Amino acid sequence: MADASAKFRRRSSCRLRLRPPATSASGSSTTASTSGSSWWPDPSRASFEHTSMFPVDTLKTRMQARSPPCHPPLGLRHAVRSVLRAEGPLGFYRGLGAMSLGAGPAHAVYFSVYEISKESLSGENSNNPIAHAASGVLATVASDAVFTPMDTVKQRLQLRRSPYKGVADCVARVLRKEGSRAFFASYKTTVAMNAPYTAVHFTTYEAAKRGLMEISPESASDERLVVHATAGAAAGGLAAVITTPLDVVKTQLQCQGVCGCDRYSSNSINEVIPILLRHDGYAGLMRGWKPRMLFHAPAAAICWPTYEAMKSFFEKLNDQE
Repeated sequence: MADASAKFRRRSSCRLRLRPPATSASGSSTTASTSGSSWWPDPSRASFEHTSMFPVDTLKTRMQARSPPCHPPLGLRHAVRSVLRAEGPLGFYRGLGAMSLGAGPAHAVYFSVYEISKESLSGENSNNPIAHAASGVLATVASDAVFTPMDTVKQRLQLRRSPYKGVADCVARVLRKEGSRAFFASYKTTVAMNAPYTAVHFTTYEAAKRGLMEISPESASDERLVVHATAGAAAGGLAAVITTPLDVVKTQLQCQGVCGCDRYSSNSINEVIPILLRHDGYAGLMRGWKPRMLFHAPAAAICWPTYEAMKSFFEKLNDQE
C-alpha cells in the first residue's frame, strides 16, 4: 500500500502531495488534477466518465430493482432490449442529471474533509498512515452523505416506467409523500459497502501490479502503462463483484415502493437480505454484477495509470530540484 499512497517532498520548503485516486463503490469515482501543490477532482474527466458509462449503470439498476410478481428477474440482454424497445437510446440516460448534480459536490466534500482531517489527525507526523486511513474513512462518510440523496433520485429515474418526469419532479414528490428521510434510506448501506470495496480495490491493485511486474521484470518499465491499467481493471472489477450484494440492498432501499419494488419497515440490511433470499435465493444478491463490473473495471483502468503517470512525473520533478 505504501507505493500507492506515497508523498513526495521537494528539497525546498514546499511539498508536493499526491494521493491515490479516490474510488467509490456507488459509481462515483474521482481522479485528480493539479492546482498548485494540491490535487483536486477533474470535473471534465469525471463528467465524461459518468456520461459514457451511465447506460451501464442504468442496466445495473434495472436488473437489481425488484421485478413485478410473476416476472423473472431481468438478465443483461433482456435489460438492454427492454430499454431500447420501450424508451429508445435516450432511456439509458434517464437520471444522468441527478448524477451530475450529486457527483461534483460529493467530490468537493471528499477532498475538503480529507485534507482537513489529515491535518488535524496527523499532528507533527505528516506521514502517519493511521491518520491517512482515518481521514479517508471520514471523507467517505461525509461525501456519501452528500451523494446519497441524488443517488436515490438517479436510481428512481432509471427504473422501468418510472413515474417521475425529471429530477425536480422526483425530489418534490418524494419530499411530499415520503419525507426527507427517504433520501437517506440507503446511507448506512452505502457507507458499509464502500469500506470493503476500498479495501479489496487497493489490496488487489497492489497485488496484481506486483505479480505482473514479477512475470516480466525486464520489460516492466516499458510496459508499465499496460501493467497499471490491467491491475486497475482487475482491482475495480473484483471489488465491484464482491460488494454487489450490498449494492443490491442499496438499490432496494432507494427504490422501495416504486415500480413494483418492495417497501421495507426499516432501512436495515438485516431486513432486506432475508426478503431477497426468500424471493430469489442467493442469486438475487448478485443481480446486476455484470454491468456493475463493466462500470468499475474500465474506470479503475483509467484512474490508476493516470495516477501512476503523474506520480512518476512528480518524482522526476522533485529529483531535479
